Amino acid sequence: MPTIINVHEAKTHLSKLLKRVHEGEEIILAKAGKPYARLLPLEEMQPRVPGLIDGSIDESFFEPLPDNELRAWDQ
Repeated sequence: MPTIINVHEAKTHLSKLLKRVHEGEEIILAKAGKPYARLLPLEEMQPRVPGLIDGSIDESFFEPLPDNELRAWDQ
């Protein structure tokens, strides 16, 4: 079960909380006693390798969008 910590206490003890999270603990930050956010350890990040998916972009990808498409983005 995750530990619930008030935001004020979390600000005061952030370094200690980060250490606990890094060790695998889940901590819920509460604001006025209500759960507000969750601190979780990051998964080990793998380096990104370009070109893992087959396919290509043809030249039409780089052409300007039609006016009706551009107007739809402005709304």
